[in-house]
Amino acid sequence: MKKHYHFALFYLIFFSLFSCSQKGKEINPDEVKVAIRTVGHKLLLAQKDSTSLVLPIEEINSKTYKLKFENDLSIDPRILVDIIEQSFKKAELPSNYIIEVLQCNDLEIAYSYQMKNRTDTDIVPCGGRVLPKSCYFLFIKFQENKADFNFWILLIPFLLIGLIVFLIFKRKTSLKPSKEEDDQIRLGSFIFYPEQHKLVKQATEISLSKKECEILEILSEKPNDIVSREELTKRIWEDNGVVVGRSLDTYISKLRKKLQDDPNIKLTNVHGIGYKLEIQ
Repeated sequence: MKKHYHFALFYLIFFSLFSCSQKGKEINPDEVKVAIRTVGHKLLLAQKDSTSLVLPIEEINSKTYKLKFENDLSIDPRILVDIIEQSFKKAELPSNYIIEVLQCNDLEIAYSYQMKNRTDTDIVPCGGRVLPKSCYFLFIKFQENKADFNFWILLIPFLLIGLIVFLIFKRKTSLKPSKEEDDQIRLGSFIFYPEQHKLVKQATEISLSKKECEILEILSEKPNDIVSREELTKRIWEDNGVVVGRSLDTYISKLRKKLQDDPNIKLTNVHGIGYKLEIQ
């Protein structure tokens, strides 16, 4: 089970690093041109124009493309946004881009908007203002996903810290007694059988009294942690309506002798506080 946890964490870190490298990969110009040409045809069809041509797509650079039309057309920003978004999504193109609609006669920007990965930050102004019929061309500019890249870069140290904390936690928990079956607990080289009131070490059985068994079971619940005298006396004696004096120390002394065959187990007295079952 430990190996599976470790593998999962290493895989998560590897996937995060791999995701970062994938964010900046180059887009395929041919696929972009096909998608942009599809946008042009759909814009013409939206105004019932099935005869005029979409002119060849110009690649300005690896991130910028130009869409031109044979004849004048009218552009509804809402339709433009929907057509581009659907076409780019279908072609699996980057979802971070800027669209500019320019007038052919003076190269003034008649309409523009920016689409980002997160739709709640998309800027789509003037959605209800239809551009009058005229000569237009479109600039499509794909943007770098810098914000996403920085996010993953910042996340990687936290993943590494999480892995370290996890390994430390697993190391600590590996020192805890493990229940191999419902009625047995491993304590170092001993196997503790609470229901049968005994310890077993290499086929040698060590009998425990009822109180010794109860004390050892409570201490084994919190290995390497201090269990107070108050908790022990309350759970073993006071809950049963019995108040004890030095009986606890006597049972602890007997348990210590029965556990002394394993040097990796120590039952120590924390002066004035309680007891601790140390397992190395």
